[in-house]
Amino acid sequence: MEKLIITACICGAEVTKAHNPAVPYTVDELVREAKSAYDAGASIIHLHVREDDGTPTQDAGRFKVCMEAIQAACPDVIIQPSTGGAVGMSNDERLQPITLNPEMATLDCGTCNFGGDEIFVNTENMIKDFAKKMAARGIKPEIEVFDKGMIDMALRLHKKGYIQAPMHFDFVMGVNGGISGEPRDLLFMRESIPADATWTVAGVGRYEFPMITMGILMGGHVRVGFEDNVYLAKGVLAKTNGELVAKAVRIAKELGRDIASPSEARKILGLKSRA
Repeated sequence: MEKLIITACICGAEVTKAHNPAVPYTVDELVREAKSAYDAGASIIHLHVREDDGTPTQDAGRFKVCMEAIQAACPDVIIQPSTGGAVGMSNDERLQPITLNPEMATLDCGTCNFGGDEIFVNTENMIKDFAKKMAARGIKPEIEVFDKGMIDMALRLHKKGYIQAPMHFDFVMGVNGGISGEPRDLLFMRESIPADATWTVAGVGRYEFPMITMGILMGGHVRVGFEDNVYLAKGVLAKTNGELVAKAVRIAKELGRDIASPSEARKILGLKSRA
């Protein structure tokens, strides 16, 4: 079976120190958490950035400082900026990180309720625009899908030439307003994408480790980290993102999957180093 790519989503835009004091805000804290994940076995850092007070931002300058600092600490890691940003941000605001020409970036392929009055808006025209601008810079999109209809949107846009094959999907399972995180749901999502596509699964909250265990067994790749879940076990806060990655590594080894290095992850995903 193909080696396992582990992505660490180290802070997100919504989780705060009130949820877990180890959630990083500052540049130094982001570097600390990225390195803890990298040292534990993560080959991709999925990156949101914050101002020092924890306010989410898509500012290209802040991303540049954080990405350079992470790269210095983790020289060959793949840094994957988010273009999702935070709910309510404008398109131009969200797209700022792609001006830094990362190897990968996220491409959200549908609108989703995020609980309460929060709506994460991604219209068809927005998705087309994001995809075109990423393609123009040679950035591989990780297609973020929170439900089956978002896969269908990505496939339609692929047929129209906006998204190139082979595609790479991230199934985000268990979001309030998206698909649940039950085994049948992951099977349904996996069976809905092309045979030549690669995929990662991310389970939110209590779904994290059940979903990644199933993903490992099914030959997919996995994402863990504070953006999705701040607990190492029920009632036990993780001290670092690295603890969550280390747990994923232990599960993978028990199930017979070797862990991909960043260079191996690049080959699996068809990336070329931008160094």
